[in-house]
Amino acid sequence: MNKNLLWQLVLIVGVLLVFLFGIFGIPQSFSGQGLLASMTNRIHLGLDLRGGTHLILQVQVNDAINVDSDNAVEILKEELNKRKIAFADITKPDPQNNPDRIVLKGVPADSRKDLLDIANDRLPEYNLTSGAENTWALAMKPQILSDLKNKAVTQAIETIRNRIDSLGVSEPTIQEHGLGQYQILVQLPGVDDPARVKDIMQSTAMLEIKQVLGGPYPSEQAAMQDKGGVLPPDAILLPGHGAPGTPSGDQSWYLVSRVSAVRGKDLRDAQPSTDQNGQPNVRFQLTGEGGQRFYNFTSAHVGDSLAVVLDNKVQEVANIKEAIRDTGEISGGSMNQQQAKDLSMILRSGALPAGIKYLEERTVGPSLGTDSIRAGVRAAVVGMLAVLIFMLIYYRAAGINADVALLLNLVILLGFMGYFEAVLTLPGIAGVILTVGMGVDSNVLIFERIREELRNGKTPPSAVDQGFSHAWVTIVDTHVTTIVSAAILFLFGTGPVKGFAVTLTFGLLANLFTAVFVSRVIFDWILSRKQRGEALSI
Repeated sequence: MNKNLLWQLVLIVGVLLVFLFGIFGIPQSFSGQGLLASMTNRIHLGLDLRGGTHLILQVQVNDAINVDSDNAVEILKEELNKRKIAFADITKPDPQNNPDRIVLKGVPADSRKDLLDIANDRLPEYNLTSGAENTWALAMKPQILSDLKNKAVTQAIETIRNRIDSLGVSEPTIQEHGLGQYQILVQLPGVDDPARVKDIMQSTAMLEIKQVLGGPYPSEQAAMQDKGGVLPPDAILLPGHGAPGTPSGDQSWYLVSRVSAVRGKDLRDAQPSTDQNGQPNVRFQLTGEGGQRFYNFTSAHVGDSLAVVLDNKVQEVANIKEAIRDTGEISGGSMNQQQAKDLSMILRSGALPAGIKYLEERTVGPSLGTDSIRAGVRAAVVGMLAVLIFMLIYYRAAGINADVALLLNLVILLGFMGYFEAVLTLPGIAGVILTVGMGVDSNVLIFERIREELRNGKTPPSAVDQGFSHAWVTIVDTHVTTIVSAAILFLFGTGPVKGFAVTLTFGLLANLFTAVFVSRVIFDWILSRKQRGEALSI
């Protein structure tokens, strides 16, 4: 045996060992059950095989635009008051359908220049246009509007991913779904409590700390009566827990400042804890900048009350006895340990930039996944055996060559999936079976070309050399075109379709190695053991 052939055989054995490690890692035991457990730890099962929850969500992007335009309204009021420019009203005529549009009424004609300066300096994202009777309209620039909507979807995906990861769900699929519809696909294999996951994903968890200006009031009407029927322009009315001494189920209302002293973005950490009475609560810490702002606020309002607001609901009201820098607590009368844990996790992962709506929900049971695995494996085994037997019968001794290459192809494919932590889905099993077919196709092309060369009178070594040389171009062409198709499926497909594309691509790459290199080395090894002029069994 020449040295080149020896090194080629060593390379093949090395590749086999490397990809066997990719499949099994270091198994705890070499029993059948131990090897199966090691393989399932390396190659994860998708939703359709393991069971779980499939959700399609739609991000309510107008919520994010409303937040931005509300801020723009406050900035506009602040600047107009600072420059002492009179105005009658600032409104958003249609916040539901056109949340980016703001109408300003009653500005004197001689304040035109000042108004343009405000728009250019403080609100560059908006176009300012004049209308009849001293009316002005601000509308968000189209590109800014589109970017804000797309950013809301991206932030929602990241926030949902952080929350799902905190729950410990293995191999979740969280990605944009549809084209221009602001939808998100969420697939959670093995989830045993989908209702809790949905609640955690949907919660916006917008934390704010505001100054209490009045309350608690037993009802909205009582609050309005106390203020003479008109709320101050810098205040809003929010619901909250019942006041001390009232039944726990009662609700109270608080008048709080419109502007927050601290917002969720100032949060550095949140952890479940217990209060002085041993009741579950959530302790939070602020960032350096947020802590300094909170310190300045509490220093200036010693003796006043502040409200911890979560999702526009007052969770707790406390009196400021001294300046507070960067820590605080959130507690509720009925909060249990699990709720405290979930709330702290939601706060750590950040607030959703907009609300989400559930468009579709499907649950796959684990028994259905088990049936799918059994049927898929059975189909793969039967198909593989049929191909192996056919190659042995039709190509005789050369069929052993093809069978070895096909088995090595399967090992490399599964090893690829183990190393890249790919998720095996039911369409992925179909991709494995299709890869076997592609491998057979490559061997058939090579073997038939070798037969043709032998019929033309070539010697076995020459026929093998010409067979591989002429079939190589065709094999590469078929594989490249199929890989391109798989890439398109991966880019535009959903989870199961992507699983099919991934396994097909891995299998085709493995097949280029096994059908061409490994098969050629086996032929060279067989020829090296034959006498000159001895026929080749093919």
